[in-house]
Amino acid sequence: MPLSAPLLLVIIGFSSLMAQWIAWLLRLPAILPLLVFGIILGPVTHVLQPDALFGDLLFPLVSLSVAIILFEGALTLRLDEIRGLGGVVRNLMVIGMPVTFIVISLACWLLLNFPPELAALVGAVTVVTGPTVIAPLMRVVRPNAAINQVLRWEGIVIDPVGAIFTLLVFEFIVLRQHAESLSHLFWTLGVTAAVGLSLGALVGWLLGIALKRVWLPGYLQNFGVLAIVLTTFGVSNALADESGLLTVTVMGIWLANMRDVDLRDIIAFKEELSALLISGLFIILAARLDIGALLSLGWPLVAVLLVVQFVARPLCIALSTWGSSLHWRDRMLLSWIAPRGIVAAAVSSLFALTLARSGYAQADRLVTVVFAVIIGTVVLQSLTSAPLARWLRVQQQRPRGVLIIGANAVARALALALQRLEIPVMLTDSSWEYYRQARMEGIPAYYGNAWSEHAENYLDLSDIAQVLALSPNRHQNALAVYHFSHIFGATKVASVRSGSSLLGRRDSESPRFRRHETLFGAEQTYGHLSTLLAKGATIKATQLTENFGWQDYLTTHPGVVPLFALKENGQLAIMGNAPPPEVPCTLIALVQVENSSNASD
Repeated sequence: MPLSAPLLLVIIGFSSLMAQWIAWLLRLPAILPLLVFGIILGPVTHVLQPDALFGDLLFPLVSLSVAIILFEGALTLRLDEIRGLGGVVRNLMVIGMPVTFIVISLACWLLLNFPPELAALVGAVTVVTGPTVIAPLMRVVRPNAAINQVLRWEGIVIDPVGAIFTLLVFEFIVLRQHAESLSHLFWTLGVTAAVGLSLGALVGWLLGIALKRVWLPGYLQNFGVLAIVLTTFGVSNALADESGLLTVTVMGIWLANMRDVDLRDIIAFKEELSALLISGLFIILAARLDIGALLSLGWPLVAVLLVVQFVARPLCIALSTWGSSLHWRDRMLLSWIAPRGIVAAAVSSLFALTLARSGYAQADRLVTVVFAVIIGTVVLQSLTSAPLARWLRVQQQRPRGVLIIGANAVARALALALQRLEIPVMLTDSSWEYYRQARMEGIPAYYGNAWSEHAENYLDLSDIAQVLALSPNRHQNALAVYHFSHIFGATKVASVRSGSSLLGRRDSESPRFRRHETLFGAEQTYGHLSTLLAKGATIKATQLTENFGWQDYLTTHPGVVPLFALKENGQLAIMGNAPPPEVPCTLIALVQVENSSNASD
């Protein structure tokens, strides 16, 4: 018996939640469980049939969703960051992306007998990797700093840049079908590009002015931006066919690069919208996948996947890293990792629907091949990248770094002390003033909430071994503890006690959280540490030996607050309620002003 439309929508929503939860639990890219749920609901059980459920609304639903995805992906592309990137990442955009496009297009044309325009579209769509699949993979693989930086920034930059490239290829293919001559084709393509570039820049500038001058009240900003994006998308398509996606992408890039425009709330809204909208969209798209068509492509499709993995990517890396200082082992791992993700799946589905509406007979084959590339690259590389990194000896053997939640005076003083001992430190804070002070003092810092989706993509945790919650806000400390306990384990996360709480009494007294409020001893609070530093106390490092041990140190420094013990193997142990440290070691402690003159550095 067919299920009712409301029940099917509920099933899509619940499946989206379960897929995201499984991805979080297993530390997988979310696209994998979303695709699995969609395939089970669609071609396997036939419970969900999107074309029958949504009818004529399917195309508008997918097109508007893709417009939102591209706009909010473009919000992450800051041109000053591109100028600051290394030559390898720039080469991956300028050289690697076209090379990947050409190789995959030729493979689809020669091996799958695709028409040239469809083969080119597959090649264009599959040049995009994206941070949503790279970031979870990097946490598992833990490559060295050079590899990690290249892969992360490639995913971040290629997301919007590759989308624009793909849009231009798509515009060329669609307009070519209706062009009366070659000159008419280039004229139409030029008009479409001009509308997209000019309208996107104009609306992006106007929207930035509106946000800067607070023409919209705070509670309407997120809704207003979303409404303006969708309206601009529709107007652009009305002015020039198929120009809307280019317009909203340019609009996002323009807005992201305007000065003094606060996008924090918009980016946070994007995270919530992504979890709701994109998750449901992926299940709907995967449910439309034709397994029979996938299997009918047979060995030629397998050959295309082999070309993607063993020809396109290695050639892309070889040309992009030519003359660089990267070791051949680094290049080998870079040649292996390039999973495709959200943009490829969403854009290919929209293009297939557009081509089908235009009467293109083989449009569905585009989705079949692109989804096969996504599944093949994500599954293969998720299973093999970590062992390959170990075999190549490019994996970080034992992380030593410390992530500190908060960039206040206490956190900065502690970070500087750890830096002097050559321990990697990263501060995070949503206060711009604290973030700015940390950067001025030479401390690496991330501006924003460390548990956000933006941090998931931008915050490098590959060399982090411990997380210390040092915010005066107990609510933020609790969120950090809950988030990072899942990633690093409960024993690697600790929080300082704080009197400030935005949680209700019941949550703030949670036994699970109280177990972590033992940083530097259960009796130490953020207020006490802050007061000691304000009165002139300093953080000092002292060598403990057989001749000058723990009891000798306490006798010499009464009232000292022990913080860490740095062992000979380089590992950092948190003091407080821990047993006395084994000697020899380096003790890091907060020494009060009246005793600081007796401390030995």
